[in-house]
Amino acid sequence: MTVILRMIARRVALGVLVLFAVTLLIFGSIELLGSDIAEARLGQAATEETVAAMRERLGLDRPAPVRYWEWISGAVRGDLGTSLTDGRPIAAMVGPRLGNTLFLAAYAAVIAVPLSILLGMLAALWRNSWFDRGANIATLTAIAFPEFFVAYILIYLFAQTGLFPTMAAVRPGMGLADRLHMTFLPALTLALVVTAHMMRMTRAAIINLLASPYIEMARLKGLSPPASSDGMRCPMPPRPSSTWWR
Repeated sequence: MTVILRMIARRVALGVLVLFAVTLLIFGSIELLGSDIAEARLGQAATEETVAAMRERLGLDRPAPVRYWEWISGAVRGDLGTSLTDGRPIAAMVGPRLGNTLFLAAYAAVIAVPLSILLGMLAALWRNSWFDRGANIATLTAIAFPEFFVAYILIYLFAQTGLFPTMAAVRPGMGLADRLHMTFLPALTLALVVTAHMMRMTRAAIINLLASPYIEMARLKGLSPPASSDGMRCPMPPRPSSTWWR
């Protein structure tokens, strides 16, 4: 348990470090543009005095390290500041969208995880069969296609028939059943790509497991794998004809 906790702590620390590096990179890139929101809002016809007054009102006249430190310290406390375009709190703008994103991610995971584990296990147990080849072709195709193209295909197949809407317009107060129906196609689009990767990983893990010594010993002792309807069996070594080792 201690090893797992240390691993989780390292991953969390690495994620925080990556987020910090991303914010620093984005802030530095914006500073290198040579323009700011004051000039963008006032336009090219604005005088230097007007631009300077707006920069002072927005706090853009202060040094970049000071502004970045004020923002990052406020973000740690949960204060993301206000939007420079309309003055609305950023937390109020991000909150509903973050909730919808987490719901969509959880919905896609509920579809992808059981499906990928089932397909990966069947592909490993029926290795080199028509099912395994078909599953590999399907997963490689899903990985090769970008997600927006998969979304177009799903819209053409399902949305044009009227089964699902083409736009997932999630509104506050919408029921769970309506939300699941509304976001099924976006969740399925994400799940197909995730399923392709997870299925191949599960297949490789099961194949390695079947090659373990205790699996081979169980096969040698007479434990036969269950056969499918077409007679396919697990790829295990054949039993020897002699039973002297029993």
